[in-house]
Amino acid sequence: MSKRTRRIDYWQAPDAPKPTSRKTSASVFVRDDQGRLLLLKRVDNGLWTIPTGGVKKGETVGQAGVRECREETGLEVEVIGLVGVFSTPDHVIAYWHGDRIDEVRQPINICLRARVVGGRIAPDPSEAAEVSWVAPAELDGYPVHPALRARIDHGLRSTEPYIS
Repeated sequence: MSKRTRRIDYWQAPDAPKPTSRKTSASVFVRDDQGRLLLLKRVDNGLWTIPTGGVKKGETVGQAGVRECREETGLEVEVIGLVGVFSTPDHVIAYWHGDRIDEVRQPINICLRARVVGGRIAPDPSEAAEVSWVAPAELDGYPVHPALRARIDHGLRSTEPYIS
């Protein structure tokens, strides 16, 4: 087994490992003028997602979302609203290093609406294998984890913030 860290997401899985931590992440839901959604393909599990990452000490949730988008896609965004707060215990993430689990996280995600204000698509190869603008009608052709798809679907369907 590879010695690099890999990630396995569980959704509504009774056999999932029990959480050992609870951490906050920020994600950004970004659409272009044609209504397409910004997605990236994760290198650690091969799934498509919106830009997402942990909130670091000393930064706000908004700053974390902006930073993660820049790091993962090369695009500069500004926060313009809230998609919602997603904290369901149905989603658990196991982080493996080699043949052992380092951490099992039950995430708390704050998903922000954002718009592009600069930059160019230039994915960081350690974070994103690919970055693409995807029309909502084409989303079913992209493998997206159910927890992330819930954020995306709510962002497309409603302007009212979701709280779970």
